[in-house]
Amino acid sequence: MMVATVRLDSELEAVLNSLSKRLHKKRSDIIREAISFYAKTLEDTKKSRLHSAIDKTMSQDFDEYKTMEATLDDGITK
Repeated sequence: MMVATVRLDSELEAVLNSLSKRLHKKRSDIIREAISFYAKTLEDTKKSRLHSAIDKTMSQDFDEYKTMEATLDDGITK
């Protein structure tokens, strides 16, 4: 396991100490969990943004398709 040194300002140190006491966990465990949570949140946000972009593109493509079909239908006599 890697050892890392982290410098915290007094406010973050107080938050970390408070969490450690409330949760009955080691400070290092809280820091590890925070890093894991942050990485997962970033990945989830990335996936969500990608899905939104795909949905938007599909919607715009479908709108273009409908416009093209309407234009083609205008030239067909029934």
